Amino acid sequence: MIHTDMLLCDFHIHTTYSDGSVELRKAIDIFGQAGFDAIAITDHVVSGDNSFGKLAHRFKYSVTANNFNQYIAHIKEEAKRAYDKYGMVVIAGIEITKNRLSVNDSAHILIVDVKEFIPACLSYEEIFLQAKSQKALIIACHPHYMSGTGDRDTLFLWNNREKYARYIDAWEIANRDDVFNVVSLEKYPHIANSDFHKPKHLFSWKTLLNCVNDIDSIKQCIRHNKGVAITLFRN
Repeated sequence: MIHTDMLLCDFHIHTTYSDGSVELRKAIDIFGQAGFDAIAITDHVVSGDNSFGKLAHRFKYSVTANNFNQYIAHIKEEAKRAYDKYGMVVIAGIEITKNRLSVNDSAHILIVDVKEFIPACLSYEEIFLQAKSQKALIIACHPHYMSGTGDRDTLFLWNNREKYARYIDAWEIANRDDVFNVVSLEKYPHIANSDFHKPKHLFSWKTLLNCVNDIDSIKQCIRHNKGVAITLFRN
């Protein structure tokens, strides 16, 4: 079925549940007022097994096993309000965050439509299998070199794509203002996201989907990667 109006989407959004500067309700209002059809809230779940992770946990820049249920319940509560007010679908997600000293060993993974907590300290195979068991989307975040001066590159999944690509439903072909043409050269399934941390990040690369606006249809559209386009959203 062809839908004449494509859905305007962003599946990589942070709030004050991790290192975002905007509270959950305000973040949802920013996207709802801008006319978005579907978004995912994807706060960090940081591996606590090294100095990077310990700092993130100390400053409460990570969703943890202790507050995960509260986090999910809050997103679901706001999702109902968002649909009633804006007709916008809001999906609960997390960003598994494995930061290492070397960018070649670092990786970030979006788990979209997550239902149960997945610790970031698990192996990659365990993370992927737990996400699959929840029927969640697995998306490789900013998998190649980024241009932002404050951004740390996360190259592990790209460097090991032959091993892990079979688990990954889509790769970010664009993140904020960066475009990763290597993803298209490999012909991988793709989407584009803002990696939203503050209001100005609204204006960035986004995904357009040609599907019905419900969670199952959105996930199927991304997995099949037909009717998927990207657009640079500007004020």
